Amino acid sequence: MIDFTDELRLHNLKATPQRLAMSDAMYVNGHINIDALYLIMLKKFHSISLATIYKNINLMLENSFIQEVKIPQDKSVYELSKDIHSHLVCQKCKEVFDINLELETVLSEAQQQSGFKICKTSLVFSGICKKCQ
Repeated sequence: MIDFTDELRLHNLKATPQRLAMSDAMYVNGHINIDALYLIMLKKFHSISLATIYKNINLMLENSFIQEVKIPQDKSVYELSKDIHSHLVCQKCKEVFDINLELETVLSEAQQQSGFKICKTSLVFSGICKKCQ
């Protein structure tokens, strides 16, 4: 288990036992949805409510400690914040994988063509992973 105390504080968040456990669950699982996170948290904090999970997720998102990955036609998953990257989602097992692509050219071209100053990007590819093929 990694101690996320300093990392939480760098994002202006108190290092509560619940936030530390949530951070650890995201670290171990890579990408996790609310339902799976809630089940993990219930094992450690028997009286924790789903509302507490949502409250902490929202605070962690607002402070850029975690990122939401919106999966088309499925529940969002959450991960610890990282450099800009894209995702692959298996249509069969629903596992989410990180993929590092050279996005700077695409972002630059999108900004030039649209006049937008792009602040956030999300790119999710859907297909069948090697295990499920």
